[in-house]
Amino acid sequence: MTPSQMWGAIRTLMRTELLHLTTVTTSDRRWQMPLAAALASGLPLLVGAYFDRVDYGLVSSLGGIVFLYLPNTPLYHRMVSLMACAFGMVACYALGVMSHFFPPGMMLVLTFIAILVTMVSRFYQLGPPGSLFFIMAAAIGAYSPIGVLEVPLYVGLLTMGSLLAGLIALFYSLYILRLQAPQPVAPLPPPSFDFVMFDAVVIGVFVGISLALAQVLQLHRPYWVPVSCLAVIQGVSLRAVWNRQVHRVAGTGIGLLLSWGLLMLPLDKWTVALMMTTLSFIIEIMVVRHYGIAVAFITPLTIFLAEAASLGHGSPTILIQARLWDTVLGCVVGLIGGVCLHSPRFRDLVGRQIRRLIPARLIP
Repeated sequence: MTPSQMWGAIRTLMRTELLHLTTVTTSDRRWQMPLAAALASGLPLLVGAYFDRVDYGLVSSLGGIVFLYLPNTPLYHRMVSLMACAFGMVACYALGVMSHFFPPGMMLVLTFIAILVTMVSRFYQLGPPGSLFFIMAAAIGAYSPIGVLEVPLYVGLLTMGSLLAGLIALFYSLYILRLQAPQPVAPLPPPSFDFVMFDAVVIGVFVGISLALAQVLQLHRPYWVPVSCLAVIQGVSLRAVWNRQVHRVAGTGIGLLLSWGLLMLPLDKWTVALMMTTLSFIIEIMVVRHYGIAVAFITPLTIFLAEAASLGHGSPTILIQARLWDTVLGCVVGLIGGVCLHSPRFRDLVGRQIRRLIPARLIP
């Protein structure tokens, strides 16, 4: 190959990569859905601000995220599905909070949750965002600085947030189903070992590895490492994994600059609540169009979600640097996991070992 041909191939590759990373897709999502999602996570924050308990409002707001799992099916099916997801969110958060009191077992608990939630999500064909927010709830719970006697209180607060999301989902569904017909409830396809069991085990193991690395490196409250790992590794193909990895790193970099600017503002409990509600609305508009742009707004939202109660007690620069390293580490582990997950040789070798560990009657 001549030098001119080599440079031509490189330019073609760069143009192809740039096209993949900058494509903005169209969406038929109505504006009422982002508004309802923002209310589900924003109203608990406003209630917490009113009673001067921002920390309580943040926990309930985390439960309100369950609204995002509302399917576009008939009313009876979407409400049952949402209630099942709310139960899963509460269970994951409770297990995460309890693991906080035994740090050596934290990685094992999160690995178990990631495997189980991914299996259930794939078996029941749960749509986007899949198992992501269940793992995020568990990870944030694991790094919540609370005492043993406060566990029922915090689990109850998250449950109340999920109940509020269910109520908002009911009124939203009654309105939106008058504007558009629901999608029929599709029958569940026969589960396959590779899609349901093998993928779940590999994803769960790499999520656990990402948290273990964060603990070895002694990162401060590294809840975002396993979340970033899971967000990347869940791509349906190696190309999707790579795109998500680049989108997440680039979007996080822009989001951290935005976060730094917001943290430098004179914030109080009301401005934080309104800001997080606005960010939720923007995210739900953009996430179906361009993941990287959405991540730029997801980053400040997650920083406020986990740190708003302690804002003003530390340097914003240190917080921004911590979140950057969390994201980079999680994306690198997620990319390695995605390469393994989509490698035929790896799937054949490891898949045989997993089949030996699972009773034959449980394998589809």
